[in-house]
Amino acid sequence: MDENSSLKAYNSIYLEIIMRYKEQIEDNEELYPADLPKLVTPSNDNVALLAKEIEGKFPVYNYDENFPEAAALAYAYVRDRIIPISLPVQFWLKPEQTIMYGAGDIFDKAVLLCSLLIAMGNVASRVVVAAKDTDRTFIVYSEFKDRLISMDLDNGIKDYGSLDDLLKELKVDKDDDTTAYEFNDKMYRDIA
Repeated sequence: MDENSSLKAYNSIYLEIIMRYKEQIEDNEELYPADLPKLVTPSNDNVALLAKEIEGKFPVYNYDENFPEAAALAYAYVRDRIIPISLPVQFWLKPEQTIMYGAGDIFDKAVLLCSLLIAMGNVASRVVVAAKDTDRTFIVYSEFKDRLISMDLDNGIKDYGSLDDLLKELKVDKDDDTTAYEFNDKMYRDIA
């Protein structure tokens, strides 16, 4: 049996085990909204090291001068170097695990990006999740000086004047059936 066949056999067995115990795994992985800030880990050694690597791209990193460009580099790293995966089971990865495996779903990638932005000095960076029916949108944003820098891992980086402007574009309205919330390592808040 060659190495590729062996790997396929292992993967098939692992998938069988996961599917057999899917309910138990998901029961133990359930997070309440108030627990989401625990997933954002800007002070983790691996996250801090990656943030320092990004800051090292500048002769002397100065938050007030370099944050927007550093945020774009962090965005590019997460978008290009973290392989998008979708597991058959609801399973949360912490940012350090997303870095270690070089893979994660869109939620894991957004949490990693938020953690990096906080580690680079923007302590108000947040993940916004907007959900309508089965559609979910994940945006990471940072308030910087007089602007709001929005990072959508599928659609790019865009500036907004305020969070209200961002929510309007996401079509988040308190009067319809869209739910939205935001969080970082310090807070969780329902938006709609």
